Amino acid sequence: MSEYIEKKLHVSELEVGMHVVRLDRPWLETSFLLQGFIIQSQEDIRALAEECNHVYIQGKLQNTEGESTKVKSNLPKRQAVYINKVNFEQEIEKASVNFGQARSLAKNIMNGIRIGRALDINEAKEAVSECVNSILRNPDTLRWLTQIKQQDEYTAEHSMNVCILSATFARYLGMSSSEIETIGLCGLLHDVGKAKVPEEILNKPGKLDPDENSIMQMHTVYGKDILTAAENKYLITVDVAHSHHERVDGTGYPRQLQSRQIPLYAKIVALADVYDAITSCRCYDSSRTSLTALNIIYNEMGTHFDAELAREFIKCIGIYPPGSIVEMTNGEVGIVISNDDIRRLKPRVLLLLNEFKEPRKQRLVDLTKIDLDAESKPYVIKRELINGTYGVDIKDYFNLITNDSLTKNTHKKDSDNLPNTTISINSNEVIQS
Repeated sequence: MSEYIEKKLHVSELEVGMHVVRLDRPWLETSFLLQGFIIQSQEDIRALAEECNHVYIQGKLQNTEGESTKVKSNLPKRQAVYINKVNFEQEIEKASVNFGQARSLAKNIMNGIRIGRALDINEAKEAVSECVNSILRNPDTLRWLTQIKQQDEYTAEHSMNVCILSATFARYLGMSSSEIETIGLCGLLHDVGKAKVPEEILNKPGKLDPDENSIMQMHTVYGKDILTAAENKYLITVDVAHSHHERVDGTGYPRQLQSRQIPLYAKIVALADVYDAITSCRCYDSSRTSLTALNIIYNEMGTHFDAELAREFIKCIGIYPPGSIVEMTNGEVGIVISNDDIRRLKPRVLLLLNEFKEPRKQRLVDLTKIDLDAESKPYVIKRELINGTYGVDIKDYFNLITNDSLTKNTHKKDSDNLPNTTISINSNEVIQS
């Protein structure tokens, strides 16, 4: 029988795998998104060292001699640490081309299945491969593009967004490049079964009745059948299409699987699926902010979602993801361009409106640095806004964001132009909507 205790450690004593439960200062005075987390990397330790002198970890008091301070993790073993090879501005144009091609493919896949055309897995894999290469170079670019929503193409767009979010999360977890590509493919194809759902149900602008809901839930079974019948099939895509609506407490569908019965990739795709659905405008619901979506996921940790994966997903996405509209404490409004890898509450923001919500001369500010407003006060984000608030729609600023002139005001990090994109940790690196 083991009991858990809190153990005070200096930050220099911390190791990967330790469970931090308390700091030497209030959580709200720090840039950490979650109150308590398992240390996943040396970056986590460096971030703690920047803001704390000591922390409290969850230790295990055992009847036998010795004390264990590490908590066993259910997360996938980290294979690599990824470093951005290029900055946002250098990648966005290429990423937008890849995104557009992959989204068109997702639309063609759904339309093709509706008319009985066979699914070409290799074609889908090629499109995902290009997107994953972009994510490995810099994930912020494609994540920014997922914020541009078009309700009339929701199913195809949602599939593409889930592909990107799932692959980005896999990169964050340090999975191998081949695993990231496979997870991206699973994300792209997770909803192919919806091609067999009648469009009057799929696009109904209101709540489904019990019979309609039963038909909608069949998309998981249809997806399994479609992917099983495909040439060059990937069995894991079959599992994910079949299981991405399962929940760890057994309340999901279609098989009411529990926790360890659900494939890891399905758990990852489920998080991306729900997050994108909540932040999108659907035929039966309006879009909500990233913070709202993350709060819903947080509240469903351990019931709907694997708790460890959900915590890491929240940290990966961040409160203010690329492409989100934010209001500063001084009233100015802007678009988040990219996030700092460690200080995720302090992104780079392109300011568009002044405190009176009137257009201002665009200015790119880096919240990790001391960028001051007109009153010589540091810029601080007050809140996230729904896209379209005060007339600011992200798609209207696409050309501005991709313009090379934006880089003139950019504060680049030392890692922005590093020649390597990964640092291998494992010699086997050869690696809802």
